[in-house]
Amino acid sequence: MFDKLVRIFKIKDLRNKILFIFGVLIVYRLAANIPIPGVDASQIKDFFSGNQLFNFLNMFSGGGLKNISIVMLGVGPYITASIIMQLMTMIFPKLDQMNKEEGEAGRQKFNMITRYLTVPLAAIQAFGMVALLKSQHMMGDLTAFNYLMIIVTATAGTIFLMWLGELITEKGIGNGVSILIFAGIVIALPTAVQQIIATWDPTQALLYIGFLVLSILTVATIVISNEGTRNIPITFARRMRTGDGAGGSVESHLPLKVNQAGVIPIIFAMSIMLFPRMITGVLANVSNPAVANIAGKVADFFANQLYYGIIYFILVVAFTFFYTAVTFDPKSVAENLQRQGGFIANIRPGEPTVEYLNYLTNRITLSGALFLGLIAVLPFIVQGMTGIQTLTIGGTGVLIVVSVVIEVIKQIEAQLVMRDYDGL
Repeated sequence: MFDKLVRIFKIKDLRNKILFIFGVLIVYRLAANIPIPGVDASQIKDFFSGNQLFNFLNMFSGGGLKNISIVMLGVGPYITASIIMQLMTMIFPKLDQMNKEEGEAGRQKFNMITRYLTVPLAAIQAFGMVALLKSQHMMGDLTAFNYLMIIVTATAGTIFLMWLGELITEKGIGNGVSILIFAGIVIALPTAVQQIIATWDPTQALLYIGFLVLSILTVATIVISNEGTRNIPITFARRMRTGDGAGGSVESHLPLKVNQAGVIPIIFAMSIMLFPRMITGVLANVSNPAVANIAGKVADFFANQLYYGIIYFILVVAFTFFYTAVTFDPKSVAENLQRQGGFIANIRPGEPTVEYLNYLTNRITLSGALFLGLIAVLPFIVQGMTGIQTLTIGGTGVLIVVSVVIEVIKQIEAQLVMRDYDGL
């Protein structure tokens, strides 16, 4: 590993890319600590420390939401816009054709539409967040100008982060938006360590050791899940070459990942779970007693960790199957295999291949969905068993961190291998 680090910093191009990423992340952290003018963040910090849902959202914004900074929304609206555009490709075939068949120009146009969609989504999310915080008496009286200023500033902050992420993608290594989310998560580690040291109790040493072992096992399981694939053997008929009579077949395989959806289902589920909290937070203060009473009961229901965790788990599992169905089309794969003269051993081409791929995909997705659901509710399980507050990072945060680290390491190794071939 030390030799690889030395080689990385000896290669000027690779070294400049890594330094560029560090420079962008410094700018991001500075922006996350610039508060929006006219807002007192002291009360809001206390509110976030006792609210698990908003603590989770704050993790994704790198602390920007807790500070009510100019980047309080993080890259959430951009991710939402990307998800919406992926779903729209199923409804509008022209969008799918633009993204997949029109080359680089089509992809750039598709990405531009995603950027345009990010702007209204960021404005709506900023308005909803301010309205929710105001309903919880976390903000004083705001004039129309104050509302407009906060919404415009927060929207501009999201666009700024989107631009930084695209700069990293273009001039650095890895996916820029993922790296920004990664930075927002790991920035909480020093605070978590300080909190553990400050509240250290020697009588709880075994509990902390058990928590450390569980954390290591969680990371190892995430790595195995992310890298796990089911290889389906594929046979391609080799054409006869004129004169030498060569024939036979070529063996290959079709890899199906255990976790094809990544962390997207958890983000989907979290977005759905956010709406009841936002709606009940607003309706709890209305003048109608019946509506306020219903809103209060719904809020109490979602405040129960057991009920919340069960619904969260079910949503993550459901969205994993949904997103896998969107991104992986067995019919299209079977048609491509048939066109290329390939077939799965002991499975006839055409509809039998589609049915077989559907069967395998559902089995593999089930294990991946259950794993994601367990990772999503892991903080609630650990907190219920040990009493340790783990949502500072949480299973979802660990999943994102590990996934980003693996992807960046793979790209760096690919760059090193490419330089080795250049030397040869």
